[in-house]
Amino acid sequence: MQKIDDLKAGIAVIILNEKNQVLLQKRADVGLWGIPSGHVEIGETVSEAVIREVKEETNLDIRIKKLIGVYSDPDSQVFNYPNGKSVHFITTCFLAEIISGELKCNSGESLEIKFFGQDNLPENLLTMHPQWLGDALSKKEAAFIR
Repeated sequence: MQKIDDLKAGIAVIILNEKNQVLLQKRADVGLWGIPSGHVEIGETVSEAVIREVKEETNLDIRIKKLIGVYSDPDSQVFNYPNGKSVHFITTCFLAEIISGELKCNSGESLEIKFFGQDNLPENLLTMHPQWLGDALSKKEAAFIR
């Protein structure tokens, strides 16, 4: 196994618009597209972290609809930052709906943010995100544990 420098509680959120398109952000750190995500800060719940991260990155207010799953497999959950640091994330992924706000790139963490059709996703997606999206779009009611 590769050297891992840190372990963090991560969050991710699948947000679909009225056309059933998925919201993605182009990350400034690695230049790849991904589902809005981040990590839980000390003293914060996972649901508070989801709401905060989405507001910070997209200017949108959301309501959590469903737990998609919890992801901890190091094969997919280790993120290598450009500075050489490797972090193993245990990520809790949710499905959410927009309740207010106007979409805009609200953070230096993102180069761009927009909705994509599910059959027209960018090719340069972060490696773990297609799994999260596939799980969110499945018809399974129970949460995934991967």
